[in-house]
Amino acid sequence: MLSDRSTATVRATLPVVGAAIGDIADLFYKKLFAARPELLRDLFNRGNQASGDQRRALAGSIAAFATALVEQPGTRPDVMLERIAHKHASLGVAPEQYEVVHTHLFAAIADVLGDAVTPEVAAAWDEVYWLMAGSLIAVEERLYAQQGVLAGDVWHEWEVAARVEETGDVATFLLRPADDTPAPDFRPGQYVSVQVELPDGARQIRQYSLSCAPGSRLRSITVKRVRGQGSPDGEVSRHLHEQIRVGDLLRVSVPYGDLVLDHLDAPLLLASAGIGCTPVLSMLEHLAQEGHRGPVTIVHGDRSPADHALRTDHVRLAEKLPDAEAHFWYEVPEAGQPANRTGLVDLDGITVRPGTHAYLCGPLPFMRAVRAQLLEAGVRPADVHYEVFGPDLWLASS
Repeated sequence: MLSDRSTATVRATLPVVGAAIGDIADLFYKKLFAARPELLRDLFNRGNQASGDQRRALAGSIAAFATALVEQPGTRPDVMLERIAHKHASLGVAPEQYEVVHTHLFAAIADVLGDAVTPEVAAAWDEVYWLMAGSLIAVEERLYAQQGVLAGDVWHEWEVAARVEETGDVATFLLRPADDTPAPDFRPGQYVSVQVELPDGARQIRQYSLSCAPGSRLRSITVKRVRGQGSPDGEVSRHLHEQIRVGDLLRVSVPYGDLVLDHLDAPLLLASAGIGCTPVLSMLEHLAQEGHRGPVTIVHGDRSPADHALRTDHVRLAEKLPDAEAHFWYEVPEAGQPANRTGLVDLDGITVRPGTHAYLCGPLPFMRAVRAQLLEAGVRPADVHYEVFGPDLWLASS
């Protein structure tokens, strides 16, 4: 809980800090990478830095945390903290790195706000920072303990056992531990981080959902090649598609992620678009293996049937569930595609049962649209769960 004195100061300065938080975040990263260039090379996503997405996510999360402290004293934005902590744990972030961030973040605050940063203001925002950092460190320690690893020690070598070309831009990599040790457990919907060494020596990291069910002998990740439209292609996805073959080794983290399949006694709605189908496929395979008999509504949108990665599995697993219905929308349909399933996903006409828990994964506009329709249909906001590939600009801006 923020102290009374700091609460008053943060409340008074939040409009000023909030208005400048984008500039602060931008300068923070410049200072951080100037002092510690290895962090940009080997930890931070260079693509998200170039696009500004990471800066916007950081700015939004700090503003959201501070706002929660002054508007809802005694509570914390635990959903946001949990999501950030899972991402940090998958990267192997250690407690001492928060000191590094603090140094450069507060130097950026002082540079941007100048004389407005009085000792009282600095002390209040220092308290905000360490409340947030302390909360994240505590969650991350719990996540490391759950996986039986020390802080930061999340990486293992995995061998590519097989590779399957799903579409022209999507490939599945089936992986097994290179040292023949048992694969760590995971929950349906979780992801792993994959680190690859690029031609310039950088060791870039990306997260990929596990597209198989827990308990599988092999683990699978299904990777869409990111082709830049007016921007560079995705560095890691391009490397995986062009360079990685059967027998190659990949550095893979233990699994993390807060979008996990729970509430199995409730009606389920699993909605995805594009490569967002990967965590949904893990959920569906798990439900089929467990003999799930409850109602499941499956919704997916894609460019065309040919672009629908894992389409055969999507259909097969839906058919294995006794009370499931699947609805696929395509912007470029094949012959015979119903008119009401052509274009973007639209839940009009889809039965949303009372008490439904929904799991969403796909581009932000898709998830926003589906969530709005679910709320209109009576689904509680707390019962809509989602995963964002990349910095969570939705949560940070909410």
